[in-house]
Amino acid sequence: MGFVQIIEFRTSKFDEMRKVGNEWEAAAGSDGRARRRVMCEDRDNPGRYFNIVFFDSYESAMENSKLPVTAKFSQRMMALGDGPPTFYNLDVVEDVS
Repeated sequence: MGFVQIIEFRTSKFDEMRKVGNEWEAAAGSDGRARRRVMCEDRDNPGRYFNIVFFDSYESAMENSKLPVTAKFSQRMMALGDGPPTFYNLDVVEDVS
C-alpha cells in the first residue's frame, strides 16, 4: 500500500539544511524514488523538524537511500543538525482522504 519514512531532527541552521536538501533533489533528479515530501516544524518545540517522505514501497525507499548522491548529501545535512536524526520507517496500512 505504500511506505512512509519520517526523519526527525533538530537544527538551528534550517535554511542551510533546506538548501542542501534542495541541492540533493536537483542532483538526484529522476533517480530519486520519493513520491512526496512534507517538511514540518514542531510548533511547540521550535528547532525540531519532521521530514515526512512518501514512497511506493520499503524497497523503493531503500533504493533511494543507496543512491551515491544520497550518501554525499546526507553527510552535509548531518553536519548541520543539532545532534543525530531519528528515522521512523512506517508501512502504510490505511490511507483515507
